[in-house]
Amino acid sequence: MESMNEQVSPENLRLEKRLNLLAYVVSAVVLILVMMMRRVKVDVGIDFSFLPPVHASLNALAAVILVFAYVFIRQKNVQAHRRAIYAAMVCSALFLLSYVLYHFTTAETRFGGEGSIRYIYFFILITHVILAAVILPFILLTFNRAYTMQYERHRKMARWVFPLWLYVAITGPICYLMLRPYY
Repeated sequence: MESMNEQVSPENLRLEKRLNLLAYVVSAVVLILVMMMRRVKVDVGIDFSFLPPVHASLNALAAVILVFAYVFIRQKNVQAHRRAIYAAMVCSALFLLSYVLYHFTTAETRFGGEGSIRYIYFFILITHVILAAVILPFILLTFNRAYTMQYERHRKMARWVFPLWLYVAITGPICYLMLRPYY
């Protein structure tokens, strides 16, 4: 890790600006797709009903990898931390692509539980959805800071981005497991 007075090259600052712009564009496109997928259905002639357990598995795997990334950085094993974060980002990206594909092609499944479990489910679902929408650009911006060797800025942001990303990665599979009887 660099010191508090780290010097960042002008090239890395320019790269960060380009990567940040890309992060904002990707985040906006994902948000638009997620808002559209509940209203727009596309018949591609393929049954994607097998995907929900894949989504849950990718999210659960991302959560496990994030915990390892945290352990690695606490041990000052930067290389292992970096590899773990790349793996978590790949899992999350594959989840997102699969999730959007599923929801553009498959009718929505409604939760059928009653009583207090219904309130618990919707609390978890609503917090998951809101944080998933909010956290994506911050995950990308945090990554960009590390990628452009702005380690102190990366660390400051990662301290609050990490637990939110982990929460989203954990609550996704929980929502799936609660919704599973209704598929």
